[in-house]
Amino acid sequence: MTNADGSVREPYLILDQWLKEQPAEARGFMAADAEGIFRRLGITFAVYGSNEGTEKLIPFDIIPRIISAIEWRKLSKGIEQRVRALNAFLHDIYHRQEILKAGRVPEKLILNNSAFCPEMMGLDPARGIYSHIIGVDIVRVGPDDWYVLEDNLRTPSGVSYMLEDREAMLQLAPDLFQRMKVAPVETYPENLRRTMESVAPAGAGSSPTLAVLTPGIYNSAYFEHSFLADQMGAELVEGQDLFVDNGKVYMRTTTGPRRVDVIYRRIDDDFIDPLTFRPDSMLGVPGLFDAYRAGNVTLVNAPGTGIADDKLVYTFVPEIIEFYLGEKALLKNVPTYNCTKADERAYVLEHIAELVVKEVHGSGGYGMLVGPASTKEQQELFKQKILARPDNYIVQPTLALSTCPTFIGSGIAPRHVDLRPYVLVGDQIRITPGGLTRVALKEGSLVVNSSQGGGTKDTWVLEE
Repeated sequence: MTNADGSVREPYLILDQWLKEQPAEARGFMAADAEGIFRRLGITFAVYGSNEGTEKLIPFDIIPRIISAIEWRKLSKGIEQRVRALNAFLHDIYHRQEILKAGRVPEKLILNNSAFCPEMMGLDPARGIYSHIIGVDIVRVGPDDWYVLEDNLRTPSGVSYMLEDREAMLQLAPDLFQRMKVAPVETYPENLRRTMESVAPAGAGSSPTLAVLTPGIYNSAYFEHSFLADQMGAELVEGQDLFVDNGKVYMRTTTGPRRVDVIYRRIDDDFIDPLTFRPDSMLGVPGLFDAYRAGNVTLVNAPGTGIADDKLVYTFVPEIIEFYLGEKALLKNVPTYNCTKADERAYVLEHIAELVVKEVHGSGGYGMLVGPASTKEQQELFKQKILARPDNYIVQPTLALSTCPTFIGSGIAPRHVDLRPYVLVGDQIRITPGGLTRVALKEGSLVVNSSQGGGTKDTWVLEE
């Protein structure tokens, strides 16, 4: 919010003035009202293994994060470049594998990777798109530098929080919206629908049937699955609601079977079809993958997209962008140490107290070590883990993540934040202005995940 000299940055000038106008007790009332809004809407997430009950309300901060129009243009160009290159990479590795033959990405890293899906070899998805819904996690370091922390090309979650955060702020601070021109985010469900319709199989007609495939009510993101289906006017289905007949997918309804054309699946690859993947899966649809291979249904996102958000593959994304687009990456990666290289591993082991260690397939803030906030015992444990499986970890420096003003009950204080913009790829690339800002509510913490004590903020991209 402020420059190094303490002056307020231009995008925040109106917000700063508005905050000064609010009585101290008003912020507390706003926070209580926000909690009431989210309780009425039932916006919860599940915490597996928690002793406090499975359903928790995600914390919401009433002070929005603001991004200028100029900054957003720069960010969105870098994001679009990245998703174009990653989709080209996915097409290549499931076809000619030119990038592997050229030695630009190690063959072993791809072909021996558990996220690589051999069943996708030679398959041509609609419009050649593998990942239609992408979340790119970005952090700001310093006034002008943005870094990509990771790419989420499988099932990026959190978009319902982005939409409901905006709805809550419109109710809590309508006068602030009147003073500032904020780009809308509420078009996301309609854009998601358009994206899904644009990749429907040939012959689906002008109104293809769309469905959101959920594992069910006990999944941690079930609220989001039902929310998006409702907002799009799509069907919310579980595996048992669908069946395959003569290579086509149908939904059971009270009036008889109904053909389904596009499925936004929120079930992991291994569980979508027990005939092709895990035979013990009770969540998927027998025969679904064969219907997909035959081009009779579109899966959003495609199976096998997880290989492109593998944390070791992430280290090659600047190379991937250059290989497929002939351009330099507009957004930087965080400098990353590869533990399979002896010299880099030795450096990591010696300086582990200063570094962040992440499991290659870890998520949600689990399976990681934040060196400066860790104990000697934790550091020793991770050293042993790295020595045993160097290919299972990447290591990065501890970034001085930017902070945003955050209401903490006793007043306003800085808290670290990241940003997850959402990208839709179909007949065109649509990037929602802003995205989900996640905030580490614990003082000094760098972990923003809701399951680890983080919360969310509304993200305002200013229009010209």
